[in-house]
Amino acid sequence: MRKLLVLALVGLVAQLIDGSLGMAYGLTSSTLLLVAGVAPAAASASVHLAEIGTTLAAGVAHWRFGNVDWRVVTRIALPGAIGAFAGATVLSSISTEAAAPWMAGILFTLGAYLLVRFARPLRTDRVGGRLRGRFLGPLGLVAGFVDATGGGGWGPVATPALLVSGRMEPRKVIGSVDTAEFVVAGAASIGFLIGLGSEGFLLPTVAALLIGGLIAAPLAAWLVRIVPAQLLGAAVGGVIVLTNARTLLRSAELGGPARPAVYALLAAGWLAALVLAVRALRRTRRAHAEATPALAATAPTATAPAGESAAGAATSRAAAAGEVPADLAATGTPTAR
Repeated sequence: MRKLLVLALVGLVAQLIDGSLGMAYGLTSSTLLLVAGVAPAAASASVHLAEIGTTLAAGVAHWRFGNVDWRVVTRIALPGAIGAFAGATVLSSISTEAAAPWMAGILFTLGAYLLVRFARPLRTDRVGGRLRGRFLGPLGLVAGFVDATGGGGWGPVATPALLVSGRMEPRKVIGSVDTAEFVVAGAASIGFLIGLGSEGFLLPTVAALLIGGLIAAPLAAWLVRIVPAQLLGAAVGGVIVLTNARTLLRSAELGGPARPAVYALLAAGWLAALVLAVRALRRTRRAHAEATPALAATAPTATAPAGESAAGAATSRAAAAGEVPADLAATGTPTAR
């Protein structure tokens, strides 16, 4: 019972993080399960089975709020499902000893990416036109494969790539990626079922993760209004990097004074990323504060869309003009997942 409570807490924490960033549920859950001693394939399989429930709920919510571009969903979900099925098959065929450093390496890389990604604002220049299938297809394939083999990665790979394109509103990027993930999680679960059998799924673990995630969903909606994604992303990236570094150092049999030196170097990088994230957040807020009165003065009669304040409309116009980072201007953090 104590272990199940801990796992439910893991699901709760992972969903709180995911709800504030629009990514990292799989990364956080898989990393914590590996620390708890769960085999890599079983960890990824259990996380993906639990994600079927959480992504279904998230997709329905995004659809009701108009955050889904169904054209993007249909073009990214199927390649993502193919990549996830292939990744699950690969991970299922690798021994636990070989899979542990492989999975830790993927998680370490994605954690480092989160550090870099949230250490500075993601600036985009909005351009016309629609995203093409020749871009969405390979993106979904790669993101799905990385997601299944690493126990997470669909959001960290797909979401920034779509944001950088500048052709979708951030809220629709998050909503579309979340909705497509339901198909990806289902395909990965089928792959693990074929490769590992039903015994490969730790059903009590799945239930605990799912319960924790469902409990955290409304809390995440509150948290996204309080905690800046800039800081939370950098903080989570550092935790993932340091946690998986232990597995990599152990597999490399690196000992003596070298191990503390590596940890010190990684901790210094984490601290630097947090400092840069704070500076980037302050620059964003300063640009927001400067742009809003100026735009309000030049366009006092402009009307805001339904449900959006005048300040929010001014900020949106500033983001479109490139004065404020587009992915942070509208809400300060991405939409809850």
